[in-house]
Amino acid sequence: MSDREVMSWDDLGAGARELAETVAADGYHPDMILGIARGGLLVAGAIGYALGVKNTFTMNVEFYTGIDERLEVPMILPPVPDLVDFADFKVLIADDVADTGATLRLVKEFCAGKVAEVRCAVLYEKSRSVVECEYVWRRTDRWITFPWSAADPVLQGLPSEA
Repeated sequence: MSDREVMSWDDLGAGARELAETVAADGYHPDMILGIARGGLLVAGAIGYALGVKNTFTMNVEFYTGIDERLEVPMILPPVPDLVDFADFKVLIADDVADTGATLRLVKEFCAGKVAEVRCAVLYEKSRSVVECEYVWRRTDRWITFPWSAADPVLQGLPSEA
């Protein structure tokens, strides 16, 4: 058995569609999809299309610095969203994985009291996650290789422009 879970681009499409179908079957009708950058951006977009929710928002949270390497705590990076006008909104947070769950917990706590309801949808959830997501495509405790991060960055090692 491999020590990695490998996701393909086709898996992303199938997983996001299945998540959307599960959300709809549950009777949850989000007013907004909140994608956690970077891994949740593609998930949020795909779920938004599948649910017919055009109102999407992004929140950038830094936690992972490498393979299984992370900061001590996740940090919300600017620009920090202002949720002042969303008190009546049902929000679906979308991310690629609930690994430790610390990022999702931070975002849920950030939304608490500012929106009507918050639920989470992830492609993968690990048993050690401190957040139990309402919608999960697959569960694994292996490291996940996502199609968007499987290859080295194109700009890696190139000189920066002045």
